[in-house]
Amino acid sequence: MTELGTGIGWRPEIAEAVEALPGVDWVEVVAENICAGHLPDSLTRLRARGVTVVPHGVSLGLGGADRPDPARLAALAEKAVALGAPLVSEHIAFVRAGGPLTATPQLEAGHLLPVPRTRDALDVLCENVRIAQDALPVPLALENIAALISWPGEEMTEGRFLAELVERTGVRLLVDVANLHTNHVNRGEDPAKALSELPVEAIAYVHVAGGVERDGVWHDTHAHPVPGAVLDVLADLASRVAPPGVLLERDDDFPPAEELAEELRVIRGTVTGARRGAGSNARAPRVGAAPTRSARAERVPAARQPLLIGAGARVSGGPMPGAAVVAAPTAPETAPETAPEDARQRLGLAQASLLSALAAGTPVPEGFDSRRIGVQSRALAAKRAGVVAKVAPELPEILGKGFRPEFLSYARSRPMTGGYRRDALDFAEHLLVAGRPEDPAARRLLTEWWQDRSGNRPPGRAARLVRAARHALVRR
Repeated sequence: MTELGTGIGWRPEIAEAVEALPGVDWVEVVAENICAGHLPDSLTRLRARGVTVVPHGVSLGLGGADRPDPARLAALAEKAVALGAPLVSEHIAFVRAGGPLTATPQLEAGHLLPVPRTRDALDVLCENVRIAQDALPVPLALENIAALISWPGEEMTEGRFLAELVERTGVRLLVDVANLHTNHVNRGEDPAKALSELPVEAIAYVHVAGGVERDGVWHDTHAHPVPGAVLDVLADLASRVAPPGVLLERDDDFPPAEELAEELRVIRGTVTGARRGAGSNARAPRVGAAPTRSARAERVPAARQPLLIGAGARVSGGPMPGAAVVAAPTAPETAPETAPEDARQRLGLAQASLLSALAAGTPVPEGFDSRRIGVQSRALAAKRAGVVAKVAPELPEILGKGFRPEFLSYARSRPMTGGYRRDALDFAEHLLVAGRPEDPAARRLLTEWWQDRSGNRPPGRAARLVRAARHALVRR
């Protein structure tokens, strides 16, 4: 198990501050925000200083009904190699639903949504994780997510679900203590119970982040200071096991560097204090040991090349010069389990129905709390508006105060079918088709912006009718 130490999430907005912060042993970067062949200068400088960089993926959707996209896996593997990362991380979540498996339009959530804790979902997740492990050059760690909504008919607690996932795949865990706190407030789940059920020897590292409570709902914003309640969960975890790494996440409303340094100091002190209080009773992960009897993430079949860790890691085709080889266990590899196709289809239909209700305004599936679905739906739309404003900052400039209400109205019944940049183009097209904005100068600017990025003319009447029919199908 790689000892990481204390780290912080690297973001472009605080790149200079992160480089200057004292005591930063490692950083984590959102994998989708970098290109393997053109790493930001700040990350290159950090690596040159010996600071470990871990890519953190958000788009694989390993908890979805479909098998992982090979292109997304290859891109994540390439970034792990480019960064010399000792591991990569992702989430136990689904981020898209629909498509050929369910014969419904494919929808994008633009957000991490919870996986039902059922046998079907676990079977699918385990197979997806094994596919990802085989495609990645370094070990994989998976993060528990924060959620507002609960699936009806769940068969396991979060702790048991994660424990069985680890046992069946050997995957490592990224435990987000802020998410455990979020699920305590929003879903009544006890963080201590979840920690007691986890295989703590599988923990690769820990996330710590801030949030805010509004109207009885905890929002995991990553834009507020870390509250005492989250630090309490961190202390509980650290009293049970020495975490190999702890990382502060901050994604918005960045404070001065002094405040970030103070939060890191408090986090470091919380872990140290909990370890001191635990004494010899707390367990430390066994360095280099497999977390379970299966340990599939640590095994390499005899016919394959050895697993390579670090800057020389391979994606395929054998080792690269200068790579450090980690010997594979000699135990025979058992035949991998596969999820039944009918389990994938059942999960796919359930996830498509939920995402359609959240993003397209279709009826709430039976068994879900309609009020919570409404809150989550509004949160998804607000997040879309915020991200679109970042990836296409010209839109708020052109539309002014009308941007947010116009976008929220648009998003209420029009789910994402591509990424956020596609969403920005679709939103602009929607406004132009409707003859908005009313101000001629603003409409001209919006038309020029749309044409520059789409390479098209605004759609005519026939195209509008086709799109209206397609939109009606999505809502059915």
